[in-house]
Order: sequence, then C-alpha cells, then structure tokens
Amino acid sequence: MLKIVFSLVMSLAVSLCLGQGGSTPLPAAGDHGNTFTNPLLKTGPDPWVIYWKGFYYYSNSTGANLTLRKTADITDLQHAETKVVWTPEPGNTWSKELWAPELHRWGNKWYIYFAADAGDNPSHRIYVVENGNDDPIEGVWTLKGQVKDTSDRWAIDATTFELKGQHYLVWSGWKGTTDGEQDLYIAHMSNPWTIDSPRTLISAPTYRWETHGDLPGRHVSVNEGPEALLHDGKLFIVFSASGCWTDFYTLGVLEAETGKDLLDAKSWTKFEHPFLSTDPEAHAFGPGHNGFFTSPDGKQNWIIYHANPGPNEGCGNLRSPRVQPFTWNADGTPNFGKPVPTGEPLEKPEE
Repeated sequence: MLKIVFSLVMSLAVSLCLGQGGSTPLPAAGDHGNTFTNPLLKTGPDPWVIYWKGFYYYSNSTGANLTLRKTADITDLQHAETKVVWTPEPGNTWSKELWAPELHRWGNKWYIYFAADAGDNPSHRIYVVENGNDDPIEGVWTLKGQVKDTSDRWAIDATTFELKGQHYLVWSGWKGTTDGEQDLYIAHMSNPWTIDSPRTLISAPTYRWETHGDLPGRHVSVNEGPEALLHDGKLFIVFSASGCWTDFYTLGVLEAETGKDLLDAKSWTKFEHPFLSTDPEAHAFGPGHNGFFTSPDGKQNWIIYHANPGPNEGCGNLRSPRVQPFTWNADGTPNFGKPVPTGEPLEKPEE
C-alpha cells in the first residue's frame, strides 16, 4: 500500500479511470455458476477477508473511512452488502489517510485495526475500533485509541494473531523518526488495544527484490503488509516488499517455529526469494498486501491480494482485489504459484 503520496496518487488514479491515460480498470469478476474470474472488484487496495458464521467480511483501504462488505459468496463482492461502519471526526491525529483496515475477532468482540494520520505521512500510527455486536456490519464501532509500543514511531499495516493463548501484533514501521526504510516489528499484546512488550525487529529489506523504491530525489526500501499464516508447527509472516509505486512489489516470507520465542529476532528466518511476483501475461503488476482465508468447508486455503492491471500504475485506485487457492510445498512452505490471469475461470471456494 502507499506510504508516501497516497492522496496524490489516488487523485491521479481517478483521472486515469476517467480516460486521461494509463490502463482502463479491469471489469469486476463475473459469476459463471460454480466458477468466477478475477478481479473481484474494479478497485480495492489492501484487501482483507475473514469468514464468520456463513459470511465473508471484506475490507480495503478507502483513505477516508472504514467500510465493510458482507457476502455469502466472496467471489461476488460487487453485489455484497456494503456499509461505512466508522468515519473519523475531523481534526484528530487519526482523521486522514486511513489505510489497510483489518477485521479481527478477539474474545466476543470485533476489532478493526487500521493506520491513520493527521494529514502528514510522518504522523501515521496504528489505531483500533471495537464493536460488541455479533455481526460486525451492525452495532456501533467505538475508537479504543492508538495501539503503540514505547517507541511510538511511525507505524502502519498492523495485523494481530493468537498462538498458544498469547496475542501478538505485527506491523511495518520506522527505526527512527525519518523515512527511508520500512521494517517489520512484532510485540506482545495484553488486550486488543495494548502492547505490553518492547517491539522486536524481525525483518528489514536486504535482498535486491526487497529494495526497489526509487522516488524523486530519494529512495525508500520497504517491508510492509505482514500477515500471519500457521501450518504444521510453523508460523509464517507473509509480507510485501519493495515500493508499491514500483512493479517490483512482491510477497516475501518469514518463518518461525511455533515453539520458539516469537519476540526473539533469532527465532525468525527470511526466505531468500519472493513467493508471488509481477506477471504481465496475467495482468498482475505489483501483486501484494495480501490476506488469507479458508473455504467454508475448511479444506481449501485461499490468498487474497491486490495488483494493478498494467505496468507503472503505482499505489492508486487501479489496484484490484484478486483471490486464488494455494497449496503447500513438501517442506511445509506455502506455494502461491503465479497470479491467475484476469478473466480466467476459477472454481469457487468449496462449500
């Protein structure tokens, strides 16, 4: 997702959609009985999905609010019930540039983690809202506040997960107070809005495929969009690397044994190669900022991610959400394959 000039690029993307240059946004997915085609929507950067009591709940970055879509068929998002569930009041440090909302169930309540700022990128921090209704598209969402460690540095793209009764937060942040590199951090949580440990650096962009990030007059190397994936005694953190303003935006993977101390940096290993990358033939440029879900029968693993339909389209509204099943390699690592071409029929998730 965009970390530098979101408003400018979003405005440019809108002008492109109106025919002032660049690619035309791809048509949204079609329903063909038991099959579907990507993309699911014409636009949807930083997509997220969770399945709950017969329905999928979907969110993506809007920049201005938190919006949820509810549907029994994830491949038919364009007809999903859609509702703006929370809009920040103006004039606060969390009123602008709302990015990467993620809906999580913790105990008997719902929480949406998101990044926001006061109108200037250096003030981006992580926030969370709470809802006690069983259906997250209903009820009242209440701001619980900022989720921060003691450093209180720039922070975005928070995700949370539970392992062996313990809760953790993983996010993308700065080491210091200036831009130039986004790293991944993990910390322990005592409740849905409180970090109770120091942050631990678990990944910095070092491989060439992580460090594409030239901007006018400067360079930014990026690790962002972390997502937890558990399988066979291993915890994977799948993340996005390189700048979203490049076509080199790609998915990388970290691994830790579930029995190890996750707050110890030595417990984590980064794979040397990317796991999902640009494929021009599939009309998938800069695939990344993913999420995971399983089919209703629990037997299929699916990945959701965004990608641009054409080259050099950056971090704007041309990024569209796509889903496809994935498998596991013999060594227990995830195999995402290549991006499935837009318009190619896929079987829907098994009921």
